[in-house]
Amino acid sequence: MKVRFLGTGTSCGVPMPLCNCEVCTSADPRDNRLRCSALVETDDGKQILIDCGPDFRQQALRFGVRHLDALLVTHNHFDHVAGLDDLRAFCFEHALPTYADPIVSKTFIEKYDYIFVHRYPGVPQMDLHLVHPGDRFQIGETPVLPLQIYHGKLPILAWRIGRLAYITDCTVIPDETWEQLQGVDTLILDALRWKSHPTHFNVEQALEVVERMKPRQTFFTHLSHDIGLHPWADARLPENVHLAYDGLEIEC
Repeated sequence: MKVRFLGTGTSCGVPMPLCNCEVCTSADPRDNRLRCSALVETDDGKQILIDCGPDFRQQALRFGVRHLDALLVTHNHFDHVAGLDDLRAFCFEHALPTYADPIVSKTFIEKYDYIFVHRYPGVPQMDLHLVHPGDRFQIGETPVLPLQIYHGKLPILAWRIGRLAYITDCTVIPDETWEQLQGVDTLILDALRWKSHPTHFNVEQALEVVERMKPRQTFFTHLSHDIGLHPWADARLPENVHLAYDGLEIEC
């Protein structure tokens, strides 16, 4: 299995408008972060998109995304779903299976009724599947498991895809979810910045998750400009933990 990081930034992206800090003015492309999204290629060749934020069109063009077999949605915040309309090129002829929890599904039906209810000609064809934490299903030959986590007080989904776990926008991992994370080999994890934050793990908290889970490799995502310059911040992490960056491709 492979993962391509399409975006690794927080809701404002990096560089952040009006900011002249050393990260936002860095010439290192690893410090230039679009909104958070990833593309998973399974061992049987299925292409699974995780989240579809406002930068998706740019991401698809930049990284040569040519096909999608499914969309997994973590939660309904703008930086994770506002690119839905840009999926139309990928699902003109066949509906794209889209997996979301009840909160996200309600948002889609209310805010994107022209896609999901009153289907306007030419809009993306999307087949909405309502899922709950623990509702295991398959995409091709690969098992997929939605997991309950909390983004502040908001219940959202993390995703386990085979031995890969994708956890973003997180402050609490419930006990039952820890049990479902046993045996994870590759962990992609929220780590917004070094200082604490009310709705995201900071680096210290994220490292505590890594220590408890003990995956073979971990990549931090949903990074703000407060994380620091990429080489400096990455060097402060343990050997098997790295900052992800836009365009990075990893083997799971």
